Amino acid sequence: MAVLSAAGATYFGKADAVGAQTPATPAAGAPPLPATPAPAPLALGNGEPLASQFQPWPGGTGALLERLVRERGVAAFARAPHVPPAWSGTMPAEDEDLAFLPAHRLSALLRARKLTSTRLTEIYLARLQRLNPTLNCVVTLLETQALAEARKADTEIAAGRYRGPLHGVPYGLKDLFSTRGIRTTWGVPDFKDRVIDEDAEIVVRLRDAGAVLVAKLSTGIFAQNDQWFGGRTNNPWNLSQGSSGSSAGPSSAVAAGCVAFAIGTETQGSIVSPAIRCGITALRPTFGRVSRFGGMVLAWSHDRVGPMCRTAEDCAMVFSVLHGVDEKDPSTVTTPFRFDRRVDLTRLRVGVDPDAPKELVEKLRALGLAPREIGPRPSVPGVGGGNLGVESAAAMDAYVQRKAKETGLDLAALPPTPVPTPQASADNPMAPADWNPRFVNGRVPRAFDVLQVQRRRQVLVRQWGDFMRDLDMFIGGPSADVSANAQTGHPCVVFPYAFGVPPSRPSGARVPNDPPPPVLQPQPVCATIVGGLYNDDLILAVAHRFQEATDFHARRPAL
Repeated sequence: MAVLSAAGATYFGKADAVGAQTPATPAAGAPPLPATPAPAPLALGNGEPLASQFQPWPGGTGALLERLVRERGVAAFARAPHVPPAWSGTMPAEDEDLAFLPAHRLSALLRARKLTSTRLTEIYLARLQRLNPTLNCVVTLLETQALAEARKADTEIAAGRYRGPLHGVPYGLKDLFSTRGIRTTWGVPDFKDRVIDEDAEIVVRLRDAGAVLVAKLSTGIFAQNDQWFGGRTNNPWNLSQGSSGSSAGPSSAVAAGCVAFAIGTETQGSIVSPAIRCGITALRPTFGRVSRFGGMVLAWSHDRVGPMCRTAEDCAMVFSVLHGVDEKDPSTVTTPFRFDRRVDLTRLRVGVDPDAPKELVEKLRALGLAPREIGPRPSVPGVGGGNLGVESAAAMDAYVQRKAKETGLDLAALPPTPVPTPQASADNPMAPADWNPRFVNGRVPRAFDVLQVQRRRQVLVRQWGDFMRDLDMFIGGPSADVSANAQTGHPCVVFPYAFGVPPSRPSGARVPNDPPPPVLQPQPVCATIVGGLYNDDLILAVAHRFQEATDFHARRPAL
């Protein structure tokens, strides 16, 4: 998965500002002037946004905003502060106990001045240094910068200049967001030493909130799986298994108690899948709620940014800082976010998929939920991922052209059928490699076909609007509706509901002579709740009620 970036010139070489010129008019009777060549098209990098923006609300963003004003007035656009409960009782004495505390509990300790950001940052830096050889989740450790930020936070908090619940809380960032003076690699060998000298919008917002960046964490190559130029990032619960991706480092680091929270991204499963694999809590927000400026673009109409944490309240605390309009990302919109940790479950309209985890449903029922069974979700033939491939190819065009020159590929003579994508193997463990056929295949479809896919996608959006009309959310099955919601923009929360050996998912026939899949040890097993559009606060509140009554989210891997 990936996200929207800043000006493409920052990433792939400066774009030329080429403009049309008005040719001179020859004097009467004079021979005609030679034709002026048409100016070359403006060169593009990875980040320039599209003129058209995907709108997940079936009637369009204008209709959504008008409805919000009619129902709530201008207060709908005011940011609601998130205030974690105050700390009570004795502070844990052991470093490991502090490392695994939920971020909102660490926030309470910091505000009460029972814990310093410096001590907490040192704990996380030490864990990252000790565990990274096992997990392979760190691309760049920011020890000097992090300690300086932590000391600044301690000084400000002691002086009464408290910035809010993230003040002094250490976090990790998926390494496809730009950070001034720090390398941004996208997991790609070609970019392993590249510095994009600007800060992504979410980096700015988190810094302004006082959060302390301790590490840039691994993403799979160009936001694919858990393989990056440094190798494979591992699941802390089952080290024989990768952490899944592409938010590989964030999920691994959070599960291992190496950061208080992390920021991940998703295009089609890259928050959901690693959160499930590593047994953590995470929010894939409604499309357009968080700025993607300064992050790698994979698909403008799919990419999203979300928190990856230990608890649902942690996700709410981080999201309360991240969400809202950013003029540098024209897809963004501000809608209400008011986390209610005491939400009345009896008043919610919650659907239940027949394959939803029975343990989760029964526990929520005991807490007051009155679930209703739902059937299959809408689907529209011909939507699929066709537009995703084209967007990815356009976003990576400058890189593809560069690699085509290096490899002698004639981009004007591509075959009409897709080029096979290389598969990972013992001989080729890094595949799909940085030179990736998926960015070439997206150049082949006709513009006509791409537009038809988008029209069918709008039909799907409207059908999902009808399906969710009488639901606030639904508890999904194992697939979490990832593919459909990549097209529709719906939010979901992933969180542990049990502890045991995670269910295996079929991945096709095993190749002869390949080793059998590893035997897995027990770990937190996750469920998914899909919300109605902009119901991010509601689904987090329901997950929070479940976590108040259980401890699956508090289990720790033995490392």
